[in-house]
Amino acid sequence: MALAWTVAAWAEPLGEPGVGLPRDVSTEGHRIDWLMHYSIFGMVVCFIIMCVWMFWACFKHTEKAGHEVEYTHGNSKRVKAIGLAFAFGIFLTVDGMLFYNSSVDMHDVFQNFEEPLKHPDVVRVEVNAHQWAWDFRYPGPDGKFNTKDDVITLNELKIPVGVPVVFQIGAVDVIHAFYLPNFRYKVDAVPGTVNGMWIQATETGEYAIGCAQHCGTNHYKMKGQITVMPKGDFDQWYARASGIAATAYDPDDLEAHWGWDWKEM
Repeated sequence: MALAWTVAAWAEPLGEPGVGLPRDVSTEGHRIDWLMHYSIFGMVVCFIIMCVWMFWACFKHTEKAGHEVEYTHGNSKRVKAIGLAFAFGIFLTVDGMLFYNSSVDMHDVFQNFEEPLKHPDVVRVEVNAHQWAWDFRYPGPDGKFNTKDDVITLNELKIPVGVPVVFQIGAVDVIHAFYLPNFRYKVDAVPGTVNGMWIQATETGEYAIGCAQHCGTNHYKMKGQITVMPKGDFDQWYARASGIAATAYDPDDLEAHWGWDWKEM
């Protein structure tokens, strides 16, 4: 029975080739996948080198091989030079590449809001995190936040495919983290500040929203769903939801007016 369960578990299809990541449905997620795959590749190569070295030493330095045992405390200049050379080589080929590529990706892509905001159909969304749910606010047809035509949803985010979506993220109680595993992105939601992120979906479908910071006893319940829709379907939903919001607007419902003026990132 145990063997059958094991075989069945391994038979389940993985989201992506390589390390079994969730399916990437974003335009820039491949950059994160490359960093993780390269990191794993570097660790595997170093592991293999160390194993081969140790096995070689075990079989090379034996009495049958005619070698006397030689002890060293690593104090000689030669040993230190060899150690530093290996450490520098590993740092340059693994850590150096990871640091360079991650820095470039962060500066030129993930924290570059100028390009997505140039898109004529860009969608702006404010995200309000609290124990233990996600509130989302769209500005409505007037393009301004915290007005009567705002579209507000709870734990359900709808976005169009092929269009950049820019988020501004805050929190009202403790630190949370807005995590979209299928888009390879997460950003902390910190009380008293507003952080930004942007994504662009390449496929329609329903995907998970999670919290990546332990935020209290019900942290495990803090999850939502992001639905990627065709552009036409999204526009229809947006217009209908905005009309309903304008009709149901209550100026005295102060808890519903948690939005803020959009801040240029």
